[in-house]
Amino acid sequence: MKPEEVQIPEDALSERFLAATGPGGQNVNKVATACQLRVDVFKLGLPPHAYERLKVVAGSRMTSGGELVITARNYRTQEANREDARRRLVEMIADAHFVQRKRKATRPSRAAKAKRVDQKKQRSEVKRGRGKVDF
Repeated sequence: MKPEEVQIPEDALSERFLAATGPGGQNVNKVATACQLRVDVFKLGLPPHAYERLKVVAGSRMTSGGELVITARNYRTQEANREDARRRLVEMIADAHFVQRKRKATRPSRAAKAKRVDQKKQRSEVKRGRGKVDF
């Protein structure tokens, strides 16, 4: 699924603004610009395989109560951090819908095995020819 196709219901989201950390002088101390986005994963209506994969993709950002917590504090404004948090959420959900193909076990053919052995013999001859010369 592409990020453009992801639909997130507004009632599944809740936002809180926190004081950001790091450099920024007085602006950091007086303005709550960091955005903490909380998502109720059960309200997203994901299929079971996507839900399981979302738990893996989210890692420690997923709570035991089924809530996904994304904190965005890269920008100096609330709006920019809100957009960043929502963009990251959409990317996570899109990644969760990706289904990996099953790996099909393969085996080298008899011709491939013979070719590999011939190459090993040829290389062995080259290396054997490098020894000390006996007069």
